[in-house]
Amino acid sequence: MSQFKTYWDEERETLAPEKRNQIILNRIQEQLHYVYNTLPFYKRIYDEHHFKPEDVKTLEDFTTKVPIITKKMLVEDQQKNPIYGSYAGDFKEEEIARIQGSSGTSGTPTFYQVSQEDWKRAADVHAMAQWCAGIRPDDVVQISFPFSLFFGGWGVIQGAERLGATVFPLGPVESEKQLELMNQIGSTVFSATPSYCMHLINKAKELGFNLKENTIKRLLVGGEAGGSLKGPKNLIANGWNASVHDCASASEMYPFQTNVECEAQQGVHVFNDEVYAEIVEKEDANSPVSMGEKGAIVYTHLWRKSQPMIRFWPGDESYMSEQRCSCGRTYPMLPEGVLGRLDDMIVVRGANIYPSAIENIVRKFSWSGPEYQVIVNKKGVMDEIKVIIEQNHLSIQEKLDPIGMKTEAEYHFKKQLGIRVQIDIHPQGTLPETIFKAKRVVDRRKEIIATK
Repeated sequence: MSQFKTYWDEERETLAPEKRNQIILNRIQEQLHYVYNTLPFYKRIYDEHHFKPEDVKTLEDFTTKVPIITKKMLVEDQQKNPIYGSYAGDFKEEEIARIQGSSGTSGTPTFYQVSQEDWKRAADVHAMAQWCAGIRPDDVVQISFPFSLFFGGWGVIQGAERLGATVFPLGPVESEKQLELMNQIGSTVFSATPSYCMHLINKAKELGFNLKENTIKRLLVGGEAGGSLKGPKNLIANGWNASVHDCASASEMYPFQTNVECEAQQGVHVFNDEVYAEIVEKEDANSPVSMGEKGAIVYTHLWRKSQPMIRFWPGDESYMSEQRCSCGRTYPMLPEGVLGRLDDMIVVRGANIYPSAIENIVRKFSWSGPEYQVIVNKKGVMDEIKVIIEQNHLSIQEKLDPIGMKTEAEYHFKKQLGIRVQIDIHPQGTLPETIFKAKRVVDRRKEIIATK
């Protein structure tokens, strides 16, 4: 029997959904009045849409009546109202705990300001998420995310410290050093992007490390889609001989560890009494979709007062389920986590293709290596898509038939995506290594348009 409790906050995590929904509605109504009466950014947007906080009497009202906000709107507001925008709130310097940021296309960061009260609450939320994932005080948590302007590793370290685990904040050092120190220290939890976890599997083989016999028991992944997709997840879990737990939302939604997979691994729990998540139509954010139907995620801070996000559109796709998990938590779930970014979707010959779907196919092949690349081009008036797949070292040594591998890949891509895909197979090491977040898609159609 474990010496530790099952839940971080049992009453909260196992509350009847009907009672939780009433709490959520009360928090939404309170937040709407707060942002409308206090933050000029929201008052302007709501007045433009002829919306008033008292219009929301149900959760359905919230989805169908309240306008969304986007990253572009936040950036523009900070440019007009530097430094933190007119949605920052009126806080004294001594009331602010953190100033963080994210890079923008212009090179000017978008700044985040977190109050002492909000930062303290975030620590408890992140602890609850990591406890849900199975992390305990006797764990050693090795963090490879950067500790810089970006929230990155700060949320991981904050939650791990709060629950009492030993933190090893190594940051983004060389891969060989990650592996060496992992064994030397005896880390039991490793936190990184799914792409980097996959990269280390192959790096370990090159260096002669046996990942399957190391001390890591759990991988806490985030920063990109893939941690809950069956193909990549199984590959990572088998390569590390450890459980994989997807845990993240968006930087703007700090505390961002409010979507997390528990030890039962039946889906990603959504802590919707902290950050309320909706799934809506991709073309209409005021139209909810049915449970199980894919759509766009919209997030809302229910407690945060410093730069609160109310119906923030991060541009991610997912679907939600109310199926109960055997762990006993009563939160809704994202069965496959975040599927990918809506703006990453590629349209080829009328077919909508997401990079996550391509990755799921690539990771099925026993001969595929760590890297692959998707190239979209135009041949005459027709769109063409090519997938370059690395062949791993082991299958090269086994002298597998290259024609057979190519035929296998072409068959599965045609079957899953519904269109013909050109396949090129190259030896492992041909493509650039992924060290942090993967950039897999090259759309050369945009280059052709730009040169005309």
